Amino acid sequence: MTNAPSPLASPALSRPHAWALALTATLTMAVSYVDRQALAALAPTVSKVFDLSDTQYGWLVSAFSVAYLAGAPFAGWLVDHLGARRGLLGAVVAWSFVAAAHALAPSFTGLLVLRIALGLTESPSFPGAAQTIQRVLPPADRARGFGFLFTGSSLGAIVAPQLAPFLEKTWGLRIAFLGTAIVGLAWVPLWLLLAWRSPAREVLDATPTASGKRPSARLVLTHPTVLRATLAILASAPAIGFLLNWGSKYLVASHHIAQANVGPYLVIPLVLFDAGSILFGHFASVRAQSRVDGAPDRVLFAIATLFALVTAATPFGRTPVESMVLGGLGLAGGGGIFALLTADMLSRVSPSVASAASGVAAAAQSIAYIVAAPIVGKLIDTSGSYTLPFLVVGAWILPGCVAWLAWSPPGVEGSDRTEDAQRRSE
Repeated sequence: MTNAPSPLASPALSRPHAWALALTATLTMAVSYVDRQALAALAPTVSKVFDLSDTQYGWLVSAFSVAYLAGAPFAGWLVDHLGARRGLLGAVVAWSFVAAAHALAPSFTGLLVLRIALGLTESPSFPGAAQTIQRVLPPADRARGFGFLFTGSSLGAIVAPQLAPFLEKTWGLRIAFLGTAIVGLAWVPLWLLLAWRSPAREVLDATPTASGKRPSARLVLTHPTVLRATLAILASAPAIGFLLNWGSKYLVASHHIAQANVGPYLVIPLVLFDAGSILFGHFASVRAQSRVDGAPDRVLFAIATLFALVTAATPFGRTPVESMVLGGLGLAGGGGIFALLTADMLSRVSPSVASAASGVAAAAQSIAYIVAAPIVGKLIDTSGSYTLPFLVVGAWILPGCVAWLAWSPPGVEGSDRTEDAQRRSE
């Protein structure tokens, strides 16, 4: 096996090129969320056309998450072996075709199968994007980079409720699914332009250890840092997923907004999610400059958790704007939690398993969605209101995030620490 240059050294990758790659990886997340959130944006029409109950809709949400859960750990392992350059390209092309096939779904069963297929094909998105940022950005910039990464999901979730209902209103439900799928293919030329030329190709394809050997899957799954991050994800993901997947239905049912008009309201919490993710990531990078012990930033994480708890107040907004602002403050905290825990986790595992660890984190998010979505649907069907589900997912945030704060993590692993020391000495 040839000795490829270490991706952590990035000897010839300029800062503009590195950030261009990081932001293009962020767009990968945006593309994936346009395709997966098209169903949520069209939920009232889909429910009517296919005669779905809220419980059945909850199963459609869970079907994607089940497949994503099954695929994410394997996808992370695959991306660690293939590299994000090839892995992301193959994944985007595959899931774009699956998303387009939603236009041909004949029934609830057909939709269920396609949601499973979409979850499997989208599972490399986060591991590949996280590996890209971990490899191309220096340690001092990574928290900031992960802050931007999580804006990709909300960017896609902003585009989907604007684009999908417009297409559905103009040309019908089938064209709405087809049109949103085409968005994904527009990402491909940009990735080919940036990732296929030197030195990006060498950095993204490099073997990150001298021996080329990687820790086993079992060691990744049981790594204390990965388990610690999983706790916080399981705590915060249900609240984030609830507003993302049920926001359109909530506005229609509780505030009597026409489906075609929900898009502008849903932009509010998603923009606040972006702001939280970017700001918490930025301040983590700034504060890291004066932290030499590698300790987690518990102060920032505690502040993000307090913001996330505001999610429970969403149904008490008197107007749709008030409700979305309250939900958005909760999402701002959720974005901060995701950015902080991801940057901290990937600083404490071997760079050779960055995608595998990210895949486990993505799987944990899917577990949260799988468990929460049918329960939320049942609570709505039973109570006839969205108040109780918001209170439940809001209260659920606290225990896992407190556990993250209390858990003393292992130290930063060698390669990151070495590079950080080298950069400080320069």
